[in-house]
Amino acid sequence: MGIRFFKPEKGPEKIGDILSKLFVAKGWGRKQERLKLEKSWAEAAGEEYAEHTRVIVLKKGVLEVSVDSSALLQELTQYQKRPILTRLRKLLPASVLTDLRFKYGKAK
Repeated sequence: MGIRFFKPEKGPEKIGDILSKLFVAKGWGRKQERLKLEKSWAEAAGEEYAEHTRVIVLKKGVLEVSVDSSALLQELTQYQKRPILTRLRKLLPASVLTDLRFKYGKAK
């Protein structure tokens, strides 16, 4: 049976590493990303559309948005989708946005 020696860690943990772990553990990073996404959506869509819509989820590059009016749903899908997607890509260059999907539902 050999002698085992205690090997202390290399030193104190960096504060940046501790904060990163804390943000992940508490979900703060996701909340900040969500707020940025919602703010960017409101800016890209404009006040007229933003008050009648709600961001649902960004999944695999597709942003799903709830729309509270079937007429507005049709307008966004047929006429406003491309211009809004272009503006969103400029506002969120770090995000991969491939498409927008609109669904009828509650806005706020």
